Amino acid sequence: MTATAMHAVHKILAAAAGRDHVRPGEIVTARVDLAGINDVYLIAVRSFREMLGTKVWDPGKVYIFLDHNTPASDLKVAEAQKAFREFAGEQGCHLIEINEGIGHNLLPERGLARPGSVIVITDSHTPIHGAYGAFATGLGATDIAAVLIDGSTWFRVPDVVNVRLTGKPGAGIMAKDAALCILGRLGTDFGAYRVIEFSGPVVEALSMEERTVLTVMATEMGAKSAFIKPDRTTIDDVKGHTNEPFTVHETDPGFRYAAEYEFDLTGLKPQVALPHSVDNVRNVEDVEGIQIDQVFVGSCTGGKSRDIEAVAKALAGKKVASGTRLVVTMATRETVRQAIRKGHYQILLDAGASITSPGCGACSGLLGGIVAAHEKCLSTANRNFPGRMGGSVEAEVYLASPLTAAATAVAGKLTSPERP
Repeated sequence: MTATAMHAVHKILAAAAGRDHVRPGEIVTARVDLAGINDVYLIAVRSFREMLGTKVWDPGKVYIFLDHNTPASDLKVAEAQKAFREFAGEQGCHLIEINEGIGHNLLPERGLARPGSVIVITDSHTPIHGAYGAFATGLGATDIAAVLIDGSTWFRVPDVVNVRLTGKPGAGIMAKDAALCILGRLGTDFGAYRVIEFSGPVVEALSMEERTVLTVMATEMGAKSAFIKPDRTTIDDVKGHTNEPFTVHETDPGFRYAAEYEFDLTGLKPQVALPHSVDNVRNVEDVEGIQIDQVFVGSCTGGKSRDIEAVAKALAGKKVASGTRLVVTMATRETVRQAIRKGHYQILLDAGASITSPGCGACSGLLGGIVAAHEKCLSTANRNFPGRMGGSVEAEVYLASPLTAAATAVAGKLTSPERP
């Protein structure tokens, strides 16, 4: 990198740190635009008290998401959620209640994921908001507690790698297939403490919902954060949800990436990650026929409106196979509304799906789709390590796209959506 050329992400951090220029490896203290706490991290509130915090720095920028274990599954969870409600009431910060859905998907719906912003949440999949041109990353509970006090935190400025997607993906291919393809070839640590930028004509042609699949899966690639350059699709989406101002930063000519990768997706076939690692990837057609006990459609990765629509269209007039159960957890309450309005909800019910309240649900392994020992689950979520989805370490979780999930639910066994 030349002395002055900066990536857009570095410009975001520089602006948040009140500086003109930053370099990878430098430590900066940056102002935060939005801080969030999930309902499994009550320790953040306790740490805030222990740090002698009395009032959060800006209640309008603090969000508490009751999204992982909702409605409360036991007394301990209920008591924790009660404590969060009391804290939100005391501090005047935003409370996302149990029926509203996954925080990661709610932020774009409410125009809170905006270009140029710095977003920190107690969740490792916070890089999802890089699809909107933000610098977004997960922080530990005690780090978030410190942010609540003064509205800033420190970062080591990360390197940026570029993953360029080209070619013409065929029928039955979704962004999840592209993400799994990348993981299968590069592994789970190529992005370690780096920002992964996704670029190229394939990315530019994706909807915002599909772009978020790439940026959320960047977490599984080891990334500190993810980024997609804001374009007209981004700007129209953001302006459709908010009138708040935002800044689109441009990467300087002459900027040199720490690494660059290119994937020609022409001819890409539907992908599946086999147990027990997200980079243990195969073409679905090469491992078809594995009996599947449960299919899970949901999470911030696979429970969005377009995901639900794709699954409903694939299931129209069909039934979930005997011996296989289909659990559907939509991302947000608005996703549910759209599914009802468009008739997708009824299609899912008629096919035999069990539909839960919107939220993280089975993905987090806290409720609503826990997998038993020796069972096999095909999931549209983002992780498949042993014990994921709250199941036994002897359970097996497979990861695939919503289209592959729909085909598998009907067949009762791992099946490519290309199959009739």
